[in-house]
Amino acid sequence: MAIEIEQQGGCVVGLSRIAVSDTHGEDSPYFAGWKAYDENPYDELTNPCGVIQMGLAENQVSFDLVEQYLEEKPSETTSGFRENALFQDYHGLLSFRKAMASFMEEIRGGRAKFNPERIVITAGATAANELLTFILADPGDALLVPTPYYPGFDRDLRWRTGVNIVPIHCTSSNNFEITPQSLHQAYDEARLKNIKVRGILITNPSNPLGATIKRKTLEQILDFATLKNIHLISDEIYSGSSFSPEEFVSVSEILEARNYKDSERVHIVYSLSKDLGLPGFRVGTIYSYNDKVVTTARRMSSFTLISSQTQQLLADMLSDKGFTEKYIRVNRERLRKRYRMIVDGLDKAGIKCLNGNAGLFCWMNLSTILDQQTKEKELELWELILHEVRVNISPGSSCHCSEPGWFRVCFANMSEQTLEVALSRIHDFMGRRKKIHN
Repeated sequence: MAIEIEQQGGCVVGLSRIAVSDTHGEDSPYFAGWKAYDENPYDELTNPCGVIQMGLAENQVSFDLVEQYLEEKPSETTSGFRENALFQDYHGLLSFRKAMASFMEEIRGGRAKFNPERIVITAGATAANELLTFILADPGDALLVPTPYYPGFDRDLRWRTGVNIVPIHCTSSNNFEITPQSLHQAYDEARLKNIKVRGILITNPSNPLGATIKRKTLEQILDFATLKNIHLISDEIYSGSSFSPEEFVSVSEILEARNYKDSERVHIVYSLSKDLGLPGFRVGTIYSYNDKVVTTARRMSSFTLISSQTQQLLADMLSDKGFTEKYIRVNRERLRKRYRMIVDGLDKAGIKCLNGNAGLFCWMNLSTILDQQTKEKELELWELILHEVRVNISPGSSCHCSEPGWFRVCFANMSEQTLEVALSRIHDFMGRRKKIHN
């Protein structure tokens, strides 16, 4: 029998400032859309009128390849049960760090080298970003983050660390690219508020735009970080779709070309959540060129450990070059096809998207059907699409976009059949809107 506890008169025992703060960001439309989906999820057979989830950045298009590999080549984790079950060094298994370093090189077309001794294992990119924030900044300091950015950063970077996010405002006038002017403006804005800037965090290409950052822009960002003597965190989740590996430029390539000058301020975050479609495995890494950061991150990584069984399984998988080469090639082809499906489908509905070349998202422009160019009208439209069209997409304001009417749409977390249903619903919705306004 469950124990029922009645709270008396609203008088409760006090909790910590973290526990009672609202900086977790759960009141964001980004999380509200997830809740609406969870309460009424679409299913082709059992709930065809449910909400279709297009707000979740998962890569499911090549999961069958992973399943096939595991069926054909069982991991050695069972035979090595005793060794894996006992306590392991929190530095992570050397076999896994070597396999991860090799895969990181392969995913970048072999144009960058990674030392397994500089890899720190964490429970996903979320833990990696928070861990780096703890190391690089004190409570009250700030990180500069270009907009639009992943809504979860408000939780990952701020909630427990007490660190601020100062947005680098990017606009559609230049396809939301980061410019030296926008960097300086954000930095000066923070300084005017007496906020100390400790670093810049960029996502390449795992940003809501579905686009890679150009080499020239990366070089400008690194030059800016050097000029201001701050850190640069590059969150590099590849997930290549409509581009060749050569189009994805890692900050590691630029450092190598510069003979690693100023490399001590650069830290790379990487995970397998999107590139292998394994978010439930919670596998992330920090790769830092700073010895002190590596040492400190390893000390702190004891709070974000990955099980030895998971490390061993993935070490086997990532060490199999036949599998990784096939996976990267097929995954890229499937994402490219899926990208064309959604862009062409939205175009037929009269909706334009920012020209993307990577990632799992489309940055969709619905500003033309807003009654007024305001955040409030954007959220009204989002509510309408969520509850009437029953499609969950993320409003640009939840990504801190300063221009109303943009939406992040994920296209790789569902089957092609479900995507066709979503596009059909959006097409019908746009048709009804046109009739009303005509």
